[in-house]
Amino acid sequence: MNLLASVADIMTKNPVTISPDETLTVASEIFDKYNIHHIPVVFEGDLVGMLSKSDFSLFTTKFSDASFTHVLLDVNLQNYTVKSIMSTGLAKLEAYQRINVVLDIFKDNHFHALPVVEGKRVIGIVTTMDIIKHLAQDNEAINSYK
Repeated sequence: MNLLASVADIMTKNPVTISPDETLTVASEIFDKYNIHHIPVVFEGDLVGMLSKSDFSLFTTKFSDASFTHVLLDVNLQNYTVKSIMSTGLAKLEAYQRINVVLDIFKDNHFHALPVVEGKRVIGIVTTMDIIKHLAQDNEAINSYK
């Protein structure tokens, strides 16, 4: 993998997004339907936050000790919105930035996903899984381990 290549070469283009006013039920359905772990949160086309499956799971474990866990959880997922648990202090990337910058941000901040923006508009997302997939397909990297 050429670490000096641009993020555009490895990012997932046009990622699934969600509105901050959607219920957590909708977020749960998106996580399940698309088998993803990070959802950029967009309001009127602009990036305003990020919802991770880890934050979502942490929220849902608050209700695990109740007698009627599934009922309480369903009610809370309907009554809470994405904005109540999304992260707003975001690192962002522009598509022209290099892959080595992504690696440094992941390493230094323990992030697992970064939105790729053009202005305030989300045009992609780069995750640790994107890096792993590209490394697994990189013949030079594969040959160095033989």
